[in-house]
Amino acid sequence: MYIQMAQGKCDRQDEMRKLVDDWSSAMADREGWLGGTYGFTDDGRFVGVVRYESAEACERLFADEVSTKRWAAAQELCQDLEMHESGDVTMMLDGGADTAGFVQVMRGHIGDSERFRHLASDEMMTMLHQARPEVIGGTLAVEPDGSFVETIAFTDEESARRGESQDMPEQVRAELESAFADVEFIDLHKPWFASHR
Repeated sequence: MYIQMAQGKCDRQDEMRKLVDDWSSAMADREGWLGGTYGFTDDGRFVGVVRYESAEACERLFADEVSTKRWAAAQELCQDLEMHESGDVTMMLDGGADTAGFVQVMRGHIGDSERFRHLASDEMMTMLHQARPEVIGGTLAVEPDGSFVETIAFTDEESARRGESQDMPEQVRAELESAFADVEFIDLHKPWFASHR
């Protein structure tokens, strides 16, 4: 899997949503495009996390005329639109679901890569899901410089907030703190999704 994450300040949200929906609809039948998770933050940023089968599929689809025109239009609608991308992707649980009522995107840097890999393992994610059943799944993409984009899908925000308020075992807390650095939490209260048809 290959992931692209775009974000930027967006005051014209209705236009941006239509642009994203039109592009997703145009991509939905294209080989190599898997889907996307989108939303706007409380401070008016657009965030889009798009999944492709591979780096080659991303390069091919993002370079075609449909995508280049819409990317140019997105740059007109959003200020300081930036892109992050990586093929170093870990799927957590089933990767999430289009039924998620709340999505949290995390941006930061890896402090301890070995511990980081352990925390993203199937075993750890199964344990997390047992303790936090509102966690549907997620994706985690690591860039070559050690920065990462993690997307976690929840059934709903109320359950997510209730779950995060629970006390965490000290060992788990210590592992998380050493694995990640400079983490920014980006909340998408009203996410929307697109998937390959």
